[in-house]
Amino acid sequence: MTFKDILKITFNLVVLYTAAGILMAAVYSKTSPIIYQKNLEEKRQALQEMMPEAESIEKLGDWYPHEKHAEYYVAKKCGEVKVKTVKDEATGATKEIKECVNPEVIGYIVQTFGKGYSSYINILFSVDTDFKVLKMNVLHHAETPGLGDEIELDWFKNQFKGKDIEHLKVDKTGTKKEYIQAITGATISTRAVAEDGIRNGIKFLMQALKGEVEHGASSGREG
Repeated sequence: MTFKDILKITFNLVVLYTAAGILMAAVYSKTSPIIYQKNLEEKRQALQEMMPEAESIEKLGDWYPHEKHAEYYVAKKCGEVKVKTVKDEATGATKEIKECVNPEVIGYIVQTFGKGYSSYINILFSVDTDFKVLKMNVLHHAETPGLGDEIELDWFKNQFKGKDIEHLKVDKTGTKKEYIQAITGATISTRAVAEDGIRNGIKFLMQALKGEVEHGASSGREG
């Protein structure tokens, strides 16, 4: 192969990679806003599922369990909802805007992480104003199939409803029904959700609302 052939091949590769890069950038510029909006909608739906009766869910701040970014929210119900019709001066189209009057706090939603057997378990849960669990859901995990992955099953998740911070403890004997019953062969995964995840999440929330940690901002690792 001559030096001229090498230059020709190099030139062709440069042109090919440049064209591919331009194409990928063009595709990304078109799809990234769509993906962003889709992620926002999925997030909104996940929060609403935690507190279906809430008419307003507002972010309070961020925190970092196990050095992982998580968020927490306040959920409110409106004393009255006023609907205003406004006109877009640019397009002339009209749309309705809802105004929440005299909102009342009905609970909180917290994202948290627990250190499981083979993964950090990403959890979302809601509590009422007495800090009793209303709902919980596992957003992501990589626990052992047939064992730790039972944290996704309804029988396990339903145990948390009504539990306060004093009863978010794992019972391996199966006799103390006031506590969280351990998954057989997966006590570590159970503790990761109940104690490391949700109980520590409630502890952080209570501290944040009392001003014991910087409210509405990032905080250090908790629990």
